[in-house]
Amino acid sequence: MLSWNLNTIETPGGRTSPVVLFSEDSRAVLLGLDAGQELGQHEVRERAWLLVVDGEVEVEADSVSKTIGGGSLVTFAPGERHSVRSPSGARVLLLLAPWPGAGHYPA
Repeated sequence: MLSWNLNTIETPGGRTSPVVLFSEDSRAVLLGLDAGQELGQHEVRERAWLLVVDGEVEVEADSVSKTIGGGSLVTFAPGERHSVRSPSGARVLLLLAPWPGAGHYPA
């Protein structure tokens, strides 16, 4: 068994210093988003799960935008374009499965 206290792990530098907690058949990454930081429009090959640990984020996918706070969970299908922005700062856990997804690494 592995476990982490997501509220005590340092995330200095906001989105520029993600903390990879686990990376085998799935991947868990903790991100601290400073006020105003965002993960611009992007997509991944894996199913992505985003758990807001603390704070608030604005997520957008398929022209739908939602503001979600601590304790909220959202998922994006593989290849679904999305963005995540935090106006006031947040701590989020990103889960990717399976890791790596088909086509993640070019041949």
